[in-house]
Amino acid sequence: MTTALGQIVANKLRSFFTLLGIIVSVAFLVAVIAIIQGMNAFVKENIADAMIGANTFQVRRTPINVGRISDDEINRINRRPKITPRDAEAVRSAIPDADAVSFQSGWPTPRVDLVWRNERVADVILFGVTEQFQIVQDYRAEEGRSLSDVDVAQRRAVIVIGRDIADALFPNLTAVGKTVRILGEQFEVIGVNAGKGQVLGQSFDTYALMPSTRFEMLFGRRSTTVISVKMAEADAVEPAMQRAEEAMRVARGLRPGDDNDFSIETSDALVAFWKTVTRLLFAIIPAVVAIGVVVGGIVIMNIMLMAVTERTHEIGIRKAVGARAEDIERQFLGEAVVLATLGGVIGVSAGWLFALAIAAASPLPARVTAWSVLLSLALGAGVGILFGVYPARRAARLDPIAALRAE
Repeated sequence: MTTALGQIVANKLRSFFTLLGIIVSVAFLVAVIAIIQGMNAFVKENIADAMIGANTFQVRRTPINVGRISDDEINRINRRPKITPRDAEAVRSAIPDADAVSFQSGWPTPRVDLVWRNERVADVILFGVTEQFQIVQDYRAEEGRSLSDVDVAQRRAVIVIGRDIADALFPNLTAVGKTVRILGEQFEVIGVNAGKGQVLGQSFDTYALMPSTRFEMLFGRRSTTVISVKMAEADAVEPAMQRAEEAMRVARGLRPGDDNDFSIETSDALVAFWKTVTRLLFAIIPAVVAIGVVVGGIVIMNIMLMAVTERTHEIGIRKAVGARAEDIERQFLGEAVVLATLGGVIGVSAGWLFALAIAAASPLPARVTAWSVLLSLALGAGVGILFGVYPARRAARLDPIAALRAE
């Protein structure tokens, strides 16, 4: 080990370029895994829970996790009936202990222009919802009031807008009571919700909420309409999902043995779908890393072969004073392993710093995991063993007399 480190220190520049391939490969591996792990956590903690909620589930016509189903299954899903207010009422009756049961327009959500006098805000996300949607999403009225059941029942031309829309359309003015135009129709602004901030640079406050009944007058009933059920605690979600399933089957007249013509999903489904996508990345990463590692290993092997040639006289002297072939083999194999492991350590450090830079410069909480560090170090040491065996054995098999005659 001491001899190996001495050779590395004595030839710093050559050692660095020898290790460059492994350093880059390991740094890439650590950084990409950290970013993907960070994105997984970000989707779970910020996007999935923000869209559905940890203590909320949805009754949907189509499942969230569309990446694992066959064409036949897609055709069957497309033949499913739309979610209706009658379905929502059946679910509400089956789960009286729910905090809220809402009926809302689904994706893709229409984007409209809100016009007030000569002011216009474009691409406002417009949701058609029942009054309890605001409870499901934890919206809090900062000005005015929220939508009510009367607004929904009477199809009133009223809207509640997000904080960013109010600031953009009514700067320094009170938005409540103003009349705006949407698709040529007039709507009264009855409330402004408190801001919920941004995710990945996208604001959660650029929306308008409209009674679902009025929304359907403009856009018709969408095939992606969903029912959202919010429970008081996350532990209550699973039994509530079972009651919702029973209620939906009864409401739709499904017989025992019939497949459900609806899906019941939690935020876990969204997270699972995202992880399916990231698994593809994890499948590609090893191939990219393997190319770099093999190239780095070949470079190490060539450099070690050059070292054997340059140090043939040294090998002859060592054998002349009693060193065995095994000792020479261990020396050169040790140098190769130390070189590759050192490359792995430098690569891990570089990947770690890169992940920290990503976390500092973006909302992504890039996370370096212990298993990725151990994997990277094992990879570096493994490359040293794999590509160091041949030069080491070649050095061990040198004839001591011929080696001593070498210049």
